[in-house]
Amino acid sequence: MTALSERFAPERLIASACEETGHDDFGQTSDDISGDGGWRHGLELVTAGLINEARLSPIGVEIAYLDLMRALKNRLDVIAWRNEHPEIATWGIEAPIFIVGQPRTGTTILYDLLAQDPDLRAPLTWEVDAPLPVPQPETYHNDPRIAATQASLEMSEQIIPGFLKFHPMGAQVGQECVRITASEFTSMIFSVQYRLPSYYRWLLHEADHAGAYRFHRMFLQHLQSGVSGQWLLKSPAHLWQLDALLGEYPDALIVQTHRDPLNVISSIAALTRHLRRMGSDESEIAECAAQSYEEIVVGLDREMALRDSGKVPTERVIDVHYADFIADPWTTIGGIYQKLGRELRPDTEQKMRDFLADHPGDGGRGRYTWSDTGLDAGEVRERVSAYQERYAVPTEQLR
Repeated sequence: MTALSERFAPERLIASACEETGHDDFGQTSDDISGDGGWRHGLELVTAGLINEARLSPIGVEIAYLDLMRALKNRLDVIAWRNEHPEIATWGIEAPIFIVGQPRTGTTILYDLLAQDPDLRAPLTWEVDAPLPVPQPETYHNDPRIAATQASLEMSEQIIPGFLKFHPMGAQVGQECVRITASEFTSMIFSVQYRLPSYYRWLLHEADHAGAYRFHRMFLQHLQSGVSGQWLLKSPAHLWQLDALLGEYPDALIVQTHRDPLNVISSIAALTRHLRRMGSDESEIAECAAQSYEEIVVGLDREMALRDSGKVPTERVIDVHYADFIADPWTTIGGIYQKLGRELRPDTEQKMRDFLADHPGDGGRGRYTWSDTGLDAGEVRERVSAYQERYAVPTEQLR
């Protein structure tokens, strides 16, 4: 057994997580229900990819190890708290709002703005990364885990300068659902951050995501046992699994963002390469773009088919155009509130305006260009034409 194989041996990881948390119950696995191997199968695929495909640098090995251990320990902690407080399992998740769409289509800033509404509850990075003890209202804004999480995020900036400008993150900012479903090991977070071609194709074409959404509900129930509210959630990854999402949350409200897929592909390819550089000295943007292209076209085809079939009811989806949102965010947000049947109070809108003033963004500042992708623009344009026609998505000038 090589040193890398030993480092990422699933049973060793599991044993270490149990020892560090003092718990050994990982909860009902999805293979108990679906027969697909559950979270253990996902863990085996991720670790195999890290060993054989990811081309990890020495620091990348340590980062990946910490990522896996966090996912395992968080699962153990959530299940342990649930076992101690079984009433949590009976608590509902009422009409959660999910922001979905292709990556790099304004989902993050839209999420951050809506999260300024005090009547909405977004899972913050610090509580997602360290969910035990359960967050409490009286310490929600000064819990010591906040500073620890922020320090960890800023360390990534030291490893890859410019990272937080490319993908802004903060301990007290809403976190994506992929960070939650990482504990089911059925999550895009792994295949974006690391070069895992076998895993991403399994995730895209074969994996049963029902278990990930079951754990997602358990995690939200866990957090709301301390601090409650109507959930506001976000991840582009939901675009690929809207049927599984609605299977778990049939009363969910979906806000879907739309943008020219070609600039999306080049932008996410550049971000993926940037992320992978944190753990590998070998990260090729053309390879990242090829993965992004496959994922995007599958995701768009899948969501259109689901909406055509009625499995994703039209009345549960609010469509938002990226170009409209960037040009006039307040009209877009006002329209979302109207369709949600919510009142956008003046004080809430002012909080949103203040947040945007403090986080203006930089429009990408030339961090990506189409020519870097190695893809044929005409071929890709033809492949996504049905999506653009369906939602009247304007063609953008390629960067």
